[in-house]
Amino acid sequence: MTNNTALRNLLRRPEILIAPGIYDAFGALMVERAGFPAAYISGASIAYTRFGRPDLGLVGMDEVANVLSAIGERVDVPLIVDADTGYGNALNVIRTVKLFERNGANVIQLEDQSLPKRCGHLAGKTLVSAAEMMGKIKAARDARTSVDTLIMARTDAIAVEGLDAALARAERYREAGADILFVEAPRDVEEMRAVTARLGDQTPLLANMVEGGKTPILPAAELQEFGYSLVIFPGGLARAVGHMMDRYLASLRAHGDTAPFRGQMIDFDEMNTLVGTSDMLANGARYDASNFKTDKQD
Repeated sequence: MTNNTALRNLLRRPEILIAPGIYDAFGALMVERAGFPAAYISGASIAYTRFGRPDLGLVGMDEVANVLSAIGERVDVPLIVDADTGYGNALNVIRTVKLFERNGANVIQLEDQSLPKRCGHLAGKTLVSAAEMMGKIKAARDARTSVDTLIMARTDAIAVEGLDAALARAERYREAGADILFVEAPRDVEEMRAVTARLGDQTPLLANMVEGGKTPILPAAELQEFGYSLVIFPGGLARAVGHMMDRYLASLRAHGDTAPFRGQMIDFDEMNTLVGTSDMLANGARYDASNFKTDKQD
């Protein structure tokens, strides 16, 4: 069974799927080791960690594709990929979907913001028309090589046009062929329940938990009760790592060594076990020149 088929089957189960946000292969390894069934490659987290910049549409298609390729080569966990707006019009979406699918994406997320886009929990967003977004969704479906590569449609319309308009857009996006719907940034529990009441009977719904964002942070079990099939924590790992960096650097500056912080660190041997150093060296040794003989001295 491929990851694409496995993820589609997981979304059919009554239990909600929890996908932590990641931004590199090391984080993906940690997510896989922790036993999560999927991971979410976050454009915002790539912007934060790779460039030290905000989520304002600064990360391009090739940059996300490179991150995706490195992660997909290293782990087996299914990958949900934030493709922003598709990086342009429907033709750009076609190129994005083909590239991301080839690099290991199992779900490709597209949103209806206009360029330049920004984090869904920031003010000042603008939208393309629902009709233009429907064209992008149709282009994404036509571009994928497997029907089990899922297309997720996100609408940011709550902040721009209101809840009713956002729900109407989501219905249009489902009609256009979206496999998963993502109504961004409901502002309270009542709006979250309204989303699932209107949309959750036919299509899997995603909840986005952004620490300090516009949407209440709720436990996965409660989101499941509402009717959500999938929950992401896109920036949680980056925020946790940032907090740990502050503590580590403060300790190093104060003490001049890492001894006081050692209990909160992965040690040398554990790191090598985690990244598979012994296995890789053993595999490489199979191809060492000493294993091969030639008729004449090289």
